[in-house]
Amino acid sequence: MIIVTGATGKLGRRTVERLLERVPAGRVGVSVRDPRTAQDLAERGVRVRRGDFDDPASLVHAFEGAEQVLLVSLDRAGEECVTGHRAAVDAAVQAGVGRILYTSQMGAAHDSLFQPCRDHARTEDLLRATGLPWTALRNGFYAASALHFLESARHTGDIALPADGPVAWTGHDDLAEAAAAILSDEGRFEGPTPPLTGAAAADFAAVGEIAAQVTGRAFTRTVVPDSTYREQSRAHGVPAPVADLMLSIFAAARNDEFGALDPTLAELIGREPASFRTLLEHAWSA
Repeated sequence: MIIVTGATGKLGRRTVERLLERVPAGRVGVSVRDPRTAQDLAERGVRVRRGDFDDPASLVHAFEGAEQVLLVSLDRAGEECVTGHRAAVDAAVQAGVGRILYTSQMGAAHDSLFQPCRDHARTEDLLRATGLPWTALRNGFYAASALHFLESARHTGDIALPADGPVAWTGHDDLAEAAAAILSDEGRFEGPTPPLTGAAAADFAAVGEIAAQVTGRAFTRTVVPDSTYREQSRAHGVPAPVADLMLSIFAAARNDEFGALDPTLAELIGREPASFRTLLEHAWSA
């Protein structure tokens, strides 16, 4: 039995779909906050149970009988995030899970300038302390974040963002396929994986060139001071903690925390991962 948490989210759902291409539905279970949102999976033979990171007892029940559990990291930051992850790790131990896998991130480190990477490092410490076999999937930085930052420029042609550095932007689909490949071949990685990235990294100046090639329009890259970007974000209603979190992405990129490249993702999925150009074309044509 393989259990996937967050199975109605962007990465969790894609991982379940890829997993069902590899193993029988009867071997797959999902842990979701509201089982009604996964009714279609239940109809396909997937075991659906309620699992809430704020209700540890529900997680123990959701993880019952699992050989492997994939903990998809929470969309939280700081102590709230780590507390939720600790509850899930403890529940997996209590349920007698054989292996815990966790969606970490490239750049995970206690001294990262990006809060989620510090949270990932603390969660990896929790996994290490269990004494159980564990794997941390060091996912490349989600390309969806770059597309979010580009949304305004899509209309104005001006990529007005803080100074940055190269980032190995990586697609959810490829990362989900890699997770499914690892889950269906137990024990391939012990501890953190190498960075799961494509073959190229790009800063937003390079992203602007890609956008120009895709659209046939000119894009400019305007570097906005961090303080100005924060003020602009706040003026548009972005809460201060969120504005600071977004700024920290650029600070960490300037610190070269997200530029590493590695062939492991390509080896896992049996092809080159989608390039940022491909991901941009798909997103902007939708």
